[in-house]
Amino acid sequence: MKSISSEALKTKLDAGEKPRLLDVREAWEYDLCSIEGSTNISMSNIEQMLNEFKPDDEIIVICHHGMRSFQVANYLEGQDYTNITNLEGGVDAWANSVDTDMAHY
Repeated sequence: MKSISSEALKTKLDAGEKPRLLDVREAWEYDLCSIEGSTNISMSNIEQMLNEFKPDDEIIVICHHGMRSFQVANYLEGQDYTNITNLEGGVDAWANSVDTDMAHY
């Protein structure tokens, strides 16, 4: 499975690339802080998103520290999604290195 650092994701977004940012945290977590442009579908509801994305969409999966997103990314690869990437360190890493004004929890 592919992974991407917060800094590399920021570079990608700044370059105008438009990957689908899938935040799999619970809604209350997403409400505290999120990466702009991300879509929130909690890990427990991930099957709902199978109809919302195409199997070849570039999807970057996000959670708090990178563990839940890793599990979801593995699940999606098992469902024949071909362009899945896990955000290393999740929104916590993003808040520490890219958006230092982002709330921490």
